[in-house]
Amino acid sequence: MAFEFIDAALQARAAASLLRHRQCIGKVSAREIEVDGETYLNFASNDYLALADETLSLTAQPGSRSSALVTGFQSVHSAFEAQLCDAFGYDRALLFASGFAANTSVLQALFNDPAVGRESELFQDKLNHASLLDGALHSQAKLTRFNHNDITHLRARLEKSKAKYKLIVTEGVFSMDGDCAPLVDIAQLANTHSAWLMVDDAHALGVLGDNGLGSIDSGVKPELLVITFGKAMACQGAAVLCSERVQQYLLQFSREYIYSTAMSPMLTEIAIKQFIKLRSACSQRAALKDNIAYFTQTAAQLGIPVLPSTTAIQPVVLGSADNALAAQQQLKAQGIWLTAIRPPTVPQNAARLRITLTAAHTSADIDTLLNALKEAI
Repeated sequence: MAFEFIDAALQARAAASLLRHRQCIGKVSAREIEVDGETYLNFASNDYLALADETLSLTAQPGSRSSALVTGFQSVHSAFEAQLCDAFGYDRALLFASGFAANTSVLQALFNDPAVGRESELFQDKLNHASLLDGALHSQAKLTRFNHNDITHLRARLEKSKAKYKLIVTEGVFSMDGDCAPLVDIAQLANTHSAWLMVDDAHALGVLGDNGLGSIDSGVKPELLVITFGKAMACQGAAVLCSERVQQYLLQFSREYIYSTAMSPMLTEIAIKQFIKLRSACSQRAALKDNIAYFTQTAAQLGIPVLPSTTAIQPVVLGSADNALAAQQQLKAQGIWLTAIRPPTVPQNAARLRITLTAAHTSADIDTLLNALKEAI
């Protein structure tokens, strides 16, 4: 049989309880989800502020028709980039189709020259998103990883480096653990070692900061800030915020940006409206904060081992993939929708239930979840 490795790989995944399946969803909101005609409490959504539940009226056309460097860059894209620059305090922005595309493209483009790559080193947190690691692996720079949120380890790595060009890469809020990077300390290290800082703020945008601007509310302004629109903004796409010269460099060397059709004008119009809503969603942020506090306090009282997190992402590590899948099925039987996160998304023996809270959940919803969770684990 030709390409028999396909069957072998699928069989191996199934034997290890790591085989992935898609699930076709019916109706969905930040609070509830319908699957196969059954309605569940939804604790697996990244719609942290419940902004996806609102309807919009649109005027923009659905397709951009071309790449941004041909005829795809339109007035709606320019307006949104300017809006983002004004909000975050950057000179320039570039729109991408997804956060994955933005992350991989930036790292590949910055270090595309082999001569530059030989003098460059990327320092990445070991729990960084796959897109950040892929971007580094497909660049010409050396990749060095440091222990998760470990400033001492990062400092030792930097002190050992002989690279001329150094870039530290981290997430603002880590997607699987829900904890925050110590950005103030990392920025100080970057300054000491003449390094740049890149932050993927996908899960901080909308959630952190008085106006939902994410990690920059800590007072840190990284040289490269990546924000994505598919989480709390409840849209789709991403942006890289940077200086004018970095933007010009990316326009010349980012293959993803140069050779992809530009972001849809319709999606961009949605993003503009959603970003305005996100910035003014103070009551939703307050409700989410209350839900996070209620969840963590009640979980502690019930003895449920949740990883330390002050964000909407609240993981319960169960170890083996089998344990995580069994707990997922038991919760489903009790009307709760959660996803078992298994390797390689998380490290070996760190399979988990990734609970995500939203502003739409009620205290009663959280009680239902926690009581069921206590039984399931």
